[in-house]
Amino acid sequence: MGDFPIQISTRLIDRLTEDDEKVKKRTKKTKTRVPREPRLPETKVDQPQISDGSEQQKGTSTGTGWAVPPPLFMPVNQPPYSVSAELDAIRSVVKESENVVEKLRKQEKNMVQEVTQKAKDLHDKEFKIPEPKPMPCSVESNAWVTCYKENTNDLTKCAPLAQNFAECARRVRQLAKPAD
Repeated sequence: MGDFPIQISTRLIDRLTEDDEKVKKRTKKTKTRVPREPRLPETKVDQPQISDGSEQQKGTSTGTGWAVPPPLFMPVNQPPYSVSAELDAIRSVVKESENVVEKLRKQEKNMVQEVTQKAKDLHDKEFKIPEPKPMPCSVESNAWVTCYKENTNDLTKCAPLAQNFAECARRVRQLAKPAD
C-alpha cells in the first residue's frame, strides 16, 4: 500500500465548525412564516461578495472566537509502535511484583515460626507441670510386695520387709507433720 500524508486544513476545520453552528441554529425556535413575494438579489458594484464561509482566509477566527490552528502534517514513515517494549515493561513489573510477594511469604513464614515458638515458650513457662516427687519408701514397698507374690503359701517370711516399710512410712509422716 502507498504511504500518503494526512493534512488537516483550516477549510476542513471551518466546515466542521460550521456544521455544528448550523445544527445549533436549527434547534432554535422557529417562527411561523408568512408567505411573501420572492425578492430578487441586488448586488452593488462597490460591495464585496459574501462567501458561504468555506473559503475563509488562513488565520481568521470562526464564530466560536477560537483561532484556527495551522495545518497538522503527520510524518509519512512513522516508526512502528513497539508493542514488545510495552510488554517487556509489563513483564518486568509483574516479575518484580512476584519477587516482592515471595519475599513477603518468606517473611510471613519466619514470623509464624517465631510467634509459634514464643507462644510455646510462654505456655511452657506459664503452665509448667511440676516435677513429680519421688514416692517415699518405694524401695521398701517394692520389696515386700515382691516377697508376698513369691511366697503366697508362707507369708511369715515377708514380715521383716513389711516392718521396714511400716517404719519408713512412719518416718515420712513425722517429717511431713512439722511442715503442715
